[in-house]
Amino acid sequence: MKVKAKTIINITSILIILISIYLGYKGYKLGIFTSVASLQKFLQQYGIWAPLIFMILQIIQIIIPVIPGGITTAFGVVMFGPLWGFVYNYISICLGSIIVFLISRFFGKEVVLAIFGEENFKKYDKWLNHEKYDKFFAWAILLPVAPDDFLCYFSGLTDMKLITFVKIIIFCKPPSIFIYSMGLVLGIKTIFKSFA
Repeated sequence: MKVKAKTIINITSILIILISIYLGYKGYKLGIFTSVASLQKFLQQYGIWAPLIFMILQIIQIIIPVIPGGITTAFGVVMFGPLWGFVYNYISICLGSIIVFLISRFFGKEVVLAIFGEENFKKYDKWLNHEKYDKFFAWAILLPVAPDDFLCYFSGLTDMKLITFVKIIIFCKPPSIFIYSMGLVLGIKTIFKSFA
């Protein structure tokens, strides 16, 4: 299971990276990365489907964490504005987090090791059956410094109930989403200015 899962993950990750490089090059040639306005215009051509496309990509990014989540979160705010960017990020991140929790609970430790490696797992394995893990997880999700994607997978291996996990994600995610997105948006706008 471990070898097969790792192979699938590696192939998928490579495909995502290649597609991202192609789309990035294509976008640069079309000039959509020269300003926030041109990038928004590009995505808006998909009309009412643009938010859905973004949310699906955000969920995929959580399941297979190739790109740092903060980057896609900031991208959502840049594309859809502070309010709707936050809403789309919040919905997709919550759904993605619940999905990876269920994946981990169903497939077990092997899938977590296949994605993140044994070294990362060992950093947190002392929390696996810790009686205060729920509180640790809540604080980790609330503060924008913990490896959220890993911890959501890791939580599926603990005794945490699904309803407890869902409550923590729903109530503790908003502050970190806000801090991540607004902080990185400033950085993205700076990058756009350098291309102008």
